[in-house]
Amino acid sequence: MGAMFVYMTAADVEEAERIGRVLVEKRLAACVNILDGMRSLYWWDGKVQSDAECVFIAKTMDTELDVLTREVKALHSYDVPCVAALPITGGNPDFLQWIENETRKRS
Repeated sequence: MGAMFVYMTAADVEEAERIGRVLVEKRLAACVNILDGMRSLYWWDGKVQSDAECVFIAKTMDTELDVLTREVKALHSYDVPCVAALPITGGNPDFLQWIENETRKRS
């Protein structure tokens, strides 16, 4: 098992908080950080778009990634929400253990 950061974006801070709260309550993530005020440039519908977005990052285990992704897709307003997982390759062992402990308690 490995700890992961899951990078996600939302239309606004309210959506990020709503989804993030569900992920933490269901113990799919030990923690979710919400960073408001991002500007995104991206291709959509055949042209370059520009919008304000909010980043949110979940701290979880790789064993929870599939369920977490399904939950985000079900709750998200976007047709194709950004959910990108990055493995944590090192760090404070106590912190990494905390992530594992808090996601393991899922009922």
